[in-house]
Parts: sequence; structure tokens; C-alpha cells
Amino acid sequence: MAIKQTAGRDALGEFAPKFAELNDDVLFGEVWSREEELSLRDRSLVTVVSLIAMGLTDNSFRYHLESVKKNGIAASEMAEIITHAAFYVGWPKAWAAFRMAKEVYGE
Repeated sequence: MAIKQTAGRDALGEFAPKFAELNDDVLFGEVWSREEELSLRDRSLVTVVSLIAMGLTDNSFRYHLESVKKNGIAASEMAEIITHAAFYVGWPKAWAAFRMAKEVYGE
């Protein structure tokens, strides 16, 4: 179920047109559309865990948490995923992820 992504062009189209193009057409248009290789649910899960590992619990993390929720990861699964990841990525990063996950899943 490929979704036409325009966030890059909407936010950065005039300032950084090449980056916007790569974001919308390559990352979301090509990579995220390869559902035969990896489902949206799994791609969302990999993305969320990667962002947690980097300590990026910003608006992009919220966007991907909302996506992982839409793509079928239940609140109980997300809690288990963050708990498991905590031992590999760091306890403070897990705490930050839990704060935002609790908001997203509580909405």
C-alpha cells in the first residue's frame, strides 16, 4: 500500500530540493514500498528501534511511533520492544522512548 509522500517537498522543497526529493521519492517512495521484502509493520518496528538507539525522541520519532501503531504494533508489544531494547541502547534512551510511546498510545 504505497502512500505518496510529500513531507520533504512540503517542508524543505525550496530550501533543499534534492534532499526533499530523496526523502519523498527514494526513502518513502521506493524503500518503504518494498512490502514483498519487508512488511510496513516490520519496517516501522525497525525504524522505531533505530531512532530509540540513536536517542532521537523528537517529532520524527512521534511520527514513526504513530506509524508503528497504525501498522499493527499494540501498546503491549511496544512496551516489550522498548524494554528489550533498553538493555542494548541504554536505560535513559528507553525512558525517553517510553514517555513518548505512552503519549502516542494513550491518545
